[in-house]
Amino acid sequence: MRTRSKPDVPAPESPWSEVVPGLWMGGHEYTGALGHLEFAVVRNEFDLVQTLLRLPGHGPDPGVRHHVWPIPDGPLDGTQLAGVIRLAEAACEALDEGRRVLVRCYHGYNRSGLVVAHALMRQGHSAEKAIRLIRARRSPWALHNDLFVEYLRAGLVTARLLEELTE
Repeated sequence: MRTRSKPDVPAPESPWSEVVPGLWMGGHEYTGALGHLEFAVVRNEFDLVQTLLRLPGHGPDPGVRHHVWPIPDGPLDGTQLAGVIRLAEAACEALDEGRRVLVRCYHGYNRSGLVVAHALMRQGHSAEKAIRLIRARRSPWALHNDLFVEYLRAGLVTARLLEELTE
């Protein structure tokens, strides 16, 4: 399993990418126009920001709805998976209300991909279609965490129940 610390995983080319209308996926750093790493700082571009890895100074502005649920880019326990499910539900509710939603982690590949994919699945996409869509819109590196792909294919509710049984 590759993680953000591996040098063979490049930073994304943009701070965030729209996966479907109103639902964005992003990170805290990206490769800028000159090829240098730049910080992705959220101000008030979105109505709801969901953060799975919080770094100081990256926003959002005061008054922007902000959900923070730090999780590792690795195996998740039942409680962590329950939080991912809740974030996806909140993202869907905000989208239904016409709000712009950003789900972000470090690069905007794995943790944010897990939440966005589950939100897409709640909207009727299959796991495979959600994964393909995310990779096409964000980056081919999106959801390169094989375990997260397995969680999606099993279904997060099922994965959560299985994790809780082993705890």
